[in-house]
Amino acid sequence: MILVIYLIILAYFILGGAGFFMINRKATPEAARNRWVKYITYCVIIHIIFFSIVFNPVVFRYLAVIILLMGLYELITLYRNSNYSYKRFFLLSLLIYFIFSTGFFLFGSLEKELILFCFLVVSIFDSFSQISGQLWGKRKIMPAVSPGKTLEGLTGGAAVAILSSVLFKGLLDIPVIFVILISAGIVLFAFSGDSSASLYKRRYGVKDFNDLIPGHGGFLDRFDSFIAGGAWMAFCHYLCNLHP
Repeated sequence: MILVIYLIILAYFILGGAGFFMINRKATPEAARNRWVKYITYCVIIHIIFFSIVFNPVVFRYLAVIILLMGLYELITLYRNSNYSYKRFFLLSLLIYFIFSTGFFLFGSLEKELILFCFLVVSIFDSFSQISGQLWGKRKIMPAVSPGKTLEGLTGGAAVAILSSVLFKGLLDIPVIFVILISAGIVLFAFSGDSSASLYKRRYGVKDFNDLIPGHGGFLDRFDSFIAGGAWMAFCHYLCNLHP
């Protein structure tokens, strides 16, 4: 099962690479180079997390803690760099982050099948939202918060992620309808996490949290959707007694 899943991931990487090739045909050399750096870095990150889940979930739990601590550091750093502006907004953001973080921390202790399922759905949603948005995106969803988000990108990413979740239903061993409902919830929470991080950056007038991850705007920029999606998965597990 794991080998089949990994081959599916590789197929998606090839498809994603083809998508970036199409996108970059009309891009400037600098923009194309930045996209390829982001793509390669993303491939590395996906492999690190995938193998940490599959071979030793304890490693993933440590990675989850690192992700959460780095996210907290980035939130505080932007607040501090703004000379402590928008205090109420910052405190509300911390509260929301604490709720998502608690869920994601609990998520890190679930069975590896549940963790892997959520990770796959979020990763596919992230990837194909960007690709479909850049290829066909026209109608912006929230231009004041995240100008790059389009209805076409959201729809394309959600459709591919939810349909792909059926391929991974063996990880959950539940009826297909529940697999689709759970994956739809993951997509919704992932989008909410990503949008919340974008709103935070816009409020403090920055495009990225930092440049610690090549091609990405920081740890939260890369993992905001995974944190929120993981929180939803933990909620499903503890409320509905979900087990692989």
